[in-house]
Amino acid sequence: MEYFMSTKKQLRSESIKEKKIKKSTRVFYLSLIVGGGVVLLVIFFITIFSALFPPVDTDVMTKKERRVVKIYFSDQQERFLKAEKRHVIKESDIALQAQEIVKALLDGSKTGLVNTFPKNVSLRDVKIKDHDVAYVNFSKDLIKAYQGSSAAEMNTIYSLTNSITQNIPEIKRVKILADGKELSSIQGHISTGKFFSPDLELIIPEQSPNN
Repeated sequence: MEYFMSTKKQLRSESIKEKKIKKSTRVFYLSLIVGGGVVLLVIFFITIFSALFPPVDTDVMTKKERRVVKIYFSDQQERFLKAEKRHVIKESDIALQAQEIVKALLDGSKTGLVNTFPKNVSLRDVKIKDHDVAYVNFSKDLIKAYQGSSAAEMNTIYSLTNSITQNIPEIKRVKILADGKELSSIQGHISTGKFFSPDLELIIPEQSPNN
């Protein structure tokens, strides 16, 4: 009798264990199914979201607003200056704005006017002092590569001065530096130890569209 009772208990225990195992197995497979479904749903929604909202082009986001400026180059006789309109990056800081203008000047004319700076001259920086003076610092090539006449040297100075002051009213005068140092002259014709103010008499008046 005791034997049969223990056998029954053993069978019942094994049945319970088997049921638990089956239940655990069902739970495991159910978890796999649910988890797989969630993963598929996530992939589905990511795909839909990517299609509806494509990645933002960071280059477009970083593009700055541009403004129209007048850059002055020499006429063919290298006697006067003529304006050429350019689009440059708009800066709220006047030193940075002056840098953009000088870069456009060094980039050369796009309409056949005579460039006033040698090709290999580069801009180091522009600093504003005394509220209205732009210290424009060029590379040493400004002196080494320059081969202009006295008229060309004058146009170099005033193409720079007029380009800055006529586009940035806050700047009244310009000081020319090379490699951070003051210059006695670019080519020996005109003293650059002073500050330069704009010379509007050198500018050829723009013709109206009706002329």
